[in-house]
Amino acid sequence: MNLETALKEAMTIDGALGVALVDYESGMSLGTLGGGRGLDLEVAAAGNTEVVRAKARTLAALDMDDAVEDILITLGKQYHLIRPLAASRGSLFLYIALDRARANLALARHGLKRIETALDI
Repeated sequence: MNLETALKEAMTIDGALGVALVDYESGMSLGTLGGGRGLDLEVAAAGNTEVVRAKARTLAALDMDDAVEDILITLGKQYHLIRPLAASRGSLFLYIALDRARANLALARHGLKRIETALDI
């Protein structure tokens, strides 16, 4: 599946507000869909890059032989889910913001995993 199709598929996840594919090294998004007033996906992409980098540094400092599957940030009204792409060796991640009242977190995680597996970068 190409990037455009992957982003559209992610936006079909219940409660999806916006999605981005982000380059971990630069903090720049390679593609976005959704967002809008109150959710600037470019700013979120850059900010979440710092979250991913911090977790990578922590794993390295702990000398853990493991990888991040996903990172969940729970807000009062939203879930923010970050999923590093295994195939990209950590250089890319999917980011989705979800309306907490409409989202099913387990199904959202499953959906992002499915999209990751099918995504052809």
